[in-house]
Amino acid sequence: MSNNYLEIIRPGINTTFQDKGRDHLYHIGIPFSGAMDNRNYLIANKLVNNNLDTAVIEFAYQGPHIKYTGEKINFAITGDVFFLIKKKDNEIKGNCYQSYQIENGDEINVVSTNKSVFGYMAIGGELDIKFQWNSCSINTKANIGSNDGKKLDVGQIINFKKINLNKDIKKINYINTKIENIRVLRGTNFDYFSEQGKQTFYKKEFIVSKLSDRMGMRLEGPKIENIVNTNIKSEGLIKGVIQVPADGNPIIMLSDHGTVGGYPKIGTVASVDYDRLVQMSPGSKIKFKEINLSDAEILFKLYEMETQNLLSQI
Repeated sequence: MSNNYLEIIRPGINTTFQDKGRDHLYHIGIPFSGAMDNRNYLIANKLVNNNLDTAVIEFAYQGPHIKYTGEKINFAITGDVFFLIKKKDNEIKGNCYQSYQIENGDEINVVSTNKSVFGYMAIGGELDIKFQWNSCSINTKANIGSNDGKKLDVGQIINFKKINLNKDIKKINYINTKIENIRVLRGTNFDYFSEQGKQTFYKKEFIVSKLSDRMGMRLEGPKIENIVNTNIKSEGLIKGVIQVPADGNPIIMLSDHGTVGGYPKIGTVASVDYDRLVQMSPGSKIKFKEINLSDAEILFKLYEMETQNLLSQI
């Protein structure tokens, strides 16, 4: 055990280590994984003076309660999150998008997310965790990544390899915007669906189901009519692709998705909307709006420019 470490008092819900994910492994059935909300992941690292590809703790709905042992260190939480910092006998409410300094014996209690799903905790240093295929990202469905591919657990000790010398306190004014219309490109099996089915997809409203996780988001709503075949030969999948199984309810593939699937694909979520899509909690309403490839590329470039501009402000 090192002199600087975290102890997990309560792991929270679906708490894992994540980074930028792993590339070029789809051909052997390994998805990209990585932080679900990339912008919040990057901002968290920048707030504590980490390299932007440093591992963070990602949590969903309820986060971890952590006790820190060691010398002074910075941490920051991003997302729409309610958390508390306990210093000796004092407990203060923390603010997202602001770094804090903690020291030996202090505790961080991530109580919950607020009408969103994922939050991120970055700590100013390098965690002593294992990497697999150049990434620490945990995929619990396949037991891939650091921590033996499993969620963090109660009583677990997480050591630091090193902590940052730069402990400047930083903050940024940032608001997570909500989105109702998710922009999509036509899928490779778009013509499997009737004209009425296509109109249903673009004009009607869908509800995010409770049956959603890092692998996929199931939607409930009016049935999307298929006039060709509700099954196809298994084909490759990508993050954001929208499959429609026989029950007519769409499933959006997310970061830990399977790399092949046999349901017809009606569309693919434009990358520009992915971060906000994954933050839509069960019960949220979704509408889809069609855009073409050139518009999707321009929008994503603007999104990346905006992200870099935010990081430069920290």
